[in-house]
Amino acid sequence: MTRRQRRRVILGLQYAVFAAVLGFVALSADWAALRLNFARSDVAGDLFPAIITIALKNTVIYTVTGFGFGAALGLLLALMRLSSVAPYRWFATMYVEIFRGLPALIIFIFIGTGIPLAFPGAKFPPGGTTGKVAFALGLVAAAYMAETFRAGIQAVPKGQLEAARSLGMTSTRAMRSIVIPQAFRIIVPPLTNELVLLFKDSSLVFLLGVTLQEKELAKFGRDMAGSKANATPLLVAGLCYLLITIPLGFLARHLEARNAKAK
Repeated sequence: MTRRQRRRVILGLQYAVFAAVLGFVALSADWAALRLNFARSDVAGDLFPAIITIALKNTVIYTVTGFGFGAALGLLLALMRLSSVAPYRWFATMYVEIFRGLPALIIFIFIGTGIPLAFPGAKFPPGGTTGKVAFALGLVAAAYMAETFRAGIQAVPKGQLEAARSLGMTSTRAMRSIVIPQAFRIIVPPLTNELVLLFKDSSLVFLLGVTLQEKELAKFGRDMAGSKANATPLLVAGLCYLLITIPLGFLARHLEARNAKAK
């Protein structure tokens, strides 16, 4: 038997084992019980339109605002890490290491309880629940996006900056007009992946204490599952997450493939 034939036999055996495992799971599962507990159409129908007009809408708002704050802060931190001023580099490095090491759960708890205790009566951050979520998500996201921005800026050939300086541009203007726009084209795919992660991290909003009109998908699904004594709301909430994350995943892969072709 040739090497190609052996490889085909091994591949065929792998497919057969995979099909056998799927068949065993499909035949042994209690589909009636699963449908009764996770796929009741009457329970799912009661979730609409609130799961879209309230939960999904709030999840998108929390994610977009957190991403915007995180991107702005992340870019600032990246520039500080690349700065020739040592204290800027030290501060940015410490921030990145600390906030990448801390779970987002702890950040949300600190924003929800630590800041009010430290500054009683102060309304910080502004914007109510949306402002708190944007601040908490942005603090976490900035640590990761700072490294993404830094890698993108360093990926731009140094000759671009030198050419801009030779034309009389200042370092700040050359960075703003020449380097950063090119870096953004490089880092769009990883930033899209970060957006997907933030979309899922928005499920920690419940730690801040929210009203009915401020609930996001995970909190809405858990509360409805408790009130209905059925897990169908959790499944529907999960499908709503996939409604956003799957297209974003395809977009990230498309952008990566396009950048690879451009190179």
